[in-house]
Amino acid sequence: MTAPLRFDAARTEDFDELGELLGSLFHGGFDTESWAVEKDLLEPERTVLVRDGTDLVASATAYTRELTVPGACLPAAHVSMVGVAPTHRRRGLLTDLMRRQLGEVRDAGREPVALLWASEGRIYPRFGYGLASQRLVVECETTELRLPGPTPAEGRLRLARPAECRAELARVYDVVRPDRPGWSSRGEVWWNYVVSDPASHRGGATERRAVLHEGRDGVDGYALYRTRGEWDAAGPKATTIVDEVVTGDPAAYLALWRMLLSLDLTRRLTYRAAAVDEPLLRLVNEPRRLAPQLSDGLWLRVVDLPAALAGRRYATAVDVVLEITDELLPTNTGRWRLTGGPDGATCTASDGPADLACDVRCLGELYLGGAGLGELAAAGRVRELRPGALAAAGPAFGWHRAPTGMEVF
Repeated sequence: MTAPLRFDAARTEDFDELGELLGSLFHGGFDTESWAVEKDLLEPERTVLVRDGTDLVASATAYTRELTVPGACLPAAHVSMVGVAPTHRRRGLLTDLMRRQLGEVRDAGREPVALLWASEGRIYPRFGYGLASQRLVVECETTELRLPGPTPAEGRLRLARPAECRAELARVYDVVRPDRPGWSSRGEVWWNYVVSDPASHRGGATERRAVLHEGRDGVDGYALYRTRGEWDAAGPKATTIVDEVVTGDPAAYLALWRMLLSLDLTRRLTYRAAAVDEPLLRLVNEPRRLAPQLSDGLWLRVVDLPAALAGRRYATAVDVVLEITDELLPTNTGRWRLTGGPDGATCTASDGPADLACDVRCLGELYLGGAGLGELAAAGRVRELRPGALAAAGPAFGWHRAPTGMEVF
């Protein structure tokens, strides 16, 4: 008789074995330098390992962090390192892992939502995750791009190694983050990860560099980037690879991008984490040259429905009864009255007639303000049960900034 698979919380002595499994599953190999930093992020009690005998065959973890949502910051389970060995696929093991993890998050009662970056977009909707944000991938020629001319601004740019200016990076990030739905908190261990720069992650490019913008009151913006050199018979054609640009000041934003787009000997630029409403598209002389491509960003799962809907703010006043179905977490199934606005919200069980009906995946798509009720209704995924309910409630779920995410987990 075959012994049942064993689900165990990880121990620190299991971490290297986990790294080897993940390196195989994601086809990157096991790199001791990068894993030395990455395994410091792991929380053993939140990391589930599945064994068949002594063989490690599957895993899933979650990080304890905050997530910026419209008008607030909430605890959120940041799901990662989910994988199943090829020898154990098609056995329902991933479903078992997801059910277990979501149940643990719900039972702990601290995190009303969970989120992740998906290796493939078709995987997680069946577990109730909705596409909460999208991003633009920019891969462009820079030779003909121009930005507005210099403006009278009190500021200068300064180059530094990220590890040497991490305190300044963290201060800027913490100032900007509360206004950016989809951005996650970064404690000390996460900044260790952000500024680490193992050679295996460089893809043949240089070490990561930081450029800081110093305004009247100190550093008010930064960018992290690297370059990949290349030459041909016509001369230099290096590529600038931008990891993130963080600032809340338009003058700093313009100054940072003016440098990134005009580095000597470069002819191309890649930026894979641009927001759908990225200001750069409104600044360059020819936005078509940026050749932006839309891609998926964060996937979000509502775990504790009333806490999640009451935890965010709403762009306009809203009073609506939602009829929700949730097969994996039945406590979310039912009718819920959401009442709120820009200053706060409540969400309670209701016996009244429903105005709108959808499944929990739709709530994940709506939650950060990235999708609209109207577009989900047009796709047949939200049903209007009371005439006029869509038009009345739709604006409330939006926000003044499109959600995006920093891809560091």
